[in-house]
Amino acid sequence: MIQAVRGTKDILPVDITKWHYIENIIRNITERYNYKEIRTPIFEKTEVFSRSIGENTDIVNKEMYTFNDKGGDSITLRPEQTAALIRSVIQNNLTNDISTLRLWYLGPYFRYERPQKGRLRQFHQFGVECIASPNPEADAEIILLANQLIKNLGINDYELQINSLGNEISRSNYRNKLVEYLTIHKNDLSEESKSRFETNPLRILDSKDDRDKSIIKNAPKIIDFLDEESSKHFESVKNLLDSTGVKYKIESDLVRGLDYYCHTVFEFRSSLLGAQDAFGGGGRYDGLIKQLGGKDAPAVGFAMGVERLILILDSLNVFNSNESKCDFFIVSSNEKYYSTALLISEELRNLNYNVINDLQRKSFKAQMREADKSGAKFCIIFAEDEFNRNSILVKNMKTGEQSEIKIENIKNTKF
Repeated sequence: MIQAVRGTKDILPVDITKWHYIENIIRNITERYNYKEIRTPIFEKTEVFSRSIGENTDIVNKEMYTFNDKGGDSITLRPEQTAALIRSVIQNNLTNDISTLRLWYLGPYFRYERPQKGRLRQFHQFGVECIASPNPEADAEIILLANQLIKNLGINDYELQINSLGNEISRSNYRNKLVEYLTIHKNDLSEESKSRFETNPLRILDSKDDRDKSIIKNAPKIIDFLDEESSKHFESVKNLLDSTGVKYKIESDLVRGLDYYCHTVFEFRSSLLGAQDAFGGGGRYDGLIKQLGGKDAPAVGFAMGVERLILILDSLNVFNSNESKCDFFIVSSNEKYYSTALLISEELRNLNYNVINDLQRKSFKAQMREADKSGAKFCIIFAEDEFNRNSILVKNMKTGEQSEIKIENIKNTKF
């Protein structure tokens, strides 16, 4: 038997209602904020990600699915959406006719990492991007949208963590101070952090290694190195969140995993996920559009893992797996009723009812058992006496009550 590729997962009919639940709320919330959906190809030229995410990040070095196509071009299955979305914005001149561009996306992404609970090699993310505003109001709007989505999904047990990475000058000053501190402790760092020390020392702050954590605890904090511009931006974001009642915690070690971030960064975490508790996050990335060859424009956005959201919602029993959307199950006791049964099924479907027909030509008793198993609200029974009177029997599957209805009146009957 051929199995699915490791790190991928079939989304079966029994689970698809969970996805529909999340997708419907996503569409509802993004519409309220006037964000428009965008869909890009699932693969891009490799440089889209290597130039934007950072050559020395784990994603580019270890996790990307990259291959040469038949034309010899280096192609990568998208590991995240922001860089691909910005490529599309530049290529299609989407910022030319609108002062603020508001976009959202939902789709599959690919990273070669160790599969674990809620983390797959093909995973799904929802995200939004707000492009062309340098102001803290854009940061706040993005966070408010994410917060509104989480609450509408039915999640209350979570924490919003925020930090500022400042502008380029602030980060450069902080980087020098951090390297000075880490140099003293370099021999005690994990092997991964020793490698990061040479390429991107800020990423050491994101380490999950216990040895690194004990060192990081006493490291200088980037928030103490913000210049006037960076401090003013961060204070404004906090004031805007305060004014709207959004609760948050300042997490000074929060840096996010991608090179393009600046100023505000944030993450949503839930204890319901255990140790790997992050289920969404994002931040500002003002230099990315210029870096990818477009006209310089600021931007801010976030992404959430759909599989992670489902784990949280499952633990909260938000989904009712026993809920049936079947309105009618059609039972025919004889072959001569099949055509009429099919006609009535179509009439009911045209009235927006969900209908199931027996397609196995099972016995009457077996069909009744199937009707009960289906969770249908009503069972329509074709039997000889009623059919001779041009009628059908309608059984309420909850109460057991039966009533005879003329076939010609079925379209005008309220069930």
